[in-house]
This record gives sequence, structure tokens and C-alpha cells, in this order.
Amino acid sequence: MMDTDFITTLALTGKLAVLTTIILLVIGLPVAYWLAYTHCRVKVVFEALVCMPMVLPPTVMGYYLLLAFNPQKGFGGFLDRFFDVRLAFTFEGILIASVLAGLPFMIQPLQNGLQGLPVSYREAAYTLGKSKTKTFFSVLLPNIRPSVITGIALTFAHTIGEFGIVLMVGGSIPGETRIASIAIYDEVQTLNYRQADRYSLILFLLSFVLLVIIYSINRGPNNYFTNNKHLG
Repeated sequence: MMDTDFITTLALTGKLAVLTTIILLVIGLPVAYWLAYTHCRVKVVFEALVCMPMVLPPTVMGYYLLLAFNPQKGFGGFLDRFFDVRLAFTFEGILIASVLAGLPFMIQPLQNGLQGLPVSYREAAYTLGKSKTKTFFSVLLPNIRPSVITGIALTFAHTIGEFGIVLMVGGSIPGETRIASIAIYDEVQTLNYRQADRYSLILFLLSFVLLVIIYSINRGPNNYFTNNKHLG
């Protein structure tokens, strides 16, 4: 029989992953559209910023976020003073950290999917009098469904496995910031390998299932992984 702490930790992990994925999908669609079709000179700067979480050590990003969330000064002080909100060592804090860490895992698949569409799709829609918004939702978005699913699956899988940035920003508070990846570390530290095995097995199986879904959906020459081997 599963203990309450085990179930609570898994539920918190799922909650974090679901909310992070939803937020990033809402943010990622317009950002990916802009990056895919803009000719702005500073585009490369934004692309670099989006991809920073892929190359920057999670502890570094976590450290800077922890400084930003400090309720004694700066942004954290502003939130605490005017809104009575504290982000350090709270669920809201690790949610923001997870959103920032997951940016490239959502935006890159969407951007590549949009860039891979023929220009004629947009031109035909504009010729028929469709607005950019209508064209995006009725023409472009349905044609990048595999990229959308890939972005969702990658973001979800990355979030449930996030460790460094969550530990730095949220610590390990049961029921508040202690997600499964943190729990595994804690259990190993206390030599409770049986509990660590249970957490690890669930995360392993979930990650495996998500990858199978991605590869099943994205078969063929337009497979996201085939055209983006640098993510491997």
C-alpha cells in the first residue's frame, strides 16, 4: 500500500508538469510564430535567450532566480511589499522556474514546425482574406500537430525530471516543493533505496511512454527528431 507522502509527492510532480506544460503552450505558440516568421535583426538574441536553459547549468539559473525571488530586495522585495507574495521556497516559485527552464523544449519544436510549412499555405490564406490570427489557428496550427504534440511531451517529460533548478529555488519541502526527482535524492541520502526505486521506476516508465508517443506520432521524413539531432 502506498503511503501518503509518496502519493502527495507524485501528485505535486504531476501538478507542476501539467501547469508548466499548459503555460508554456500558451506562451510558446505566439513566441514560436514570431521567431519563425520575423526578420528582425535581434531575432538571434531572442533565440539564444530561449535556448539558454539547454546549455546553462540548472544550478546557475536556480541561483539567479533565488536572488531575484529574495523578499528582502529587488523583484522579490517588490512582490513581498506590495502584493504580500513570496516566491522563494514555494510552489509558485518552482512553477516559474520550471516554465523558464522548459522554454526551449516547447518553443523549438513549434518554431521548427512552422518554419517547415510551405510559404504557399500563408499566402493562399491571405489571398482568401483570412487574417493572420485566423490563418494561424485554422491553417498553420493544424498542419504542425506533430510539432505541438512533441513540444507538449518534451516539456512534460523535462519538467518531471527537473532537479537542480527546483532544488535551488524550492528546496525540499514536503507537499510544497518536494517533487519526485528531489524525493529520489532525499531517499538515497537516507539510504532508503526501496522508496527511491519506487519513484525512479515511475519516472522511468512515464518518460519511456512519452518518448514512444513522440516517435509514434512523428514518423516519416518530417520527424522532429530526425531533423533536429542536436537535441539528442
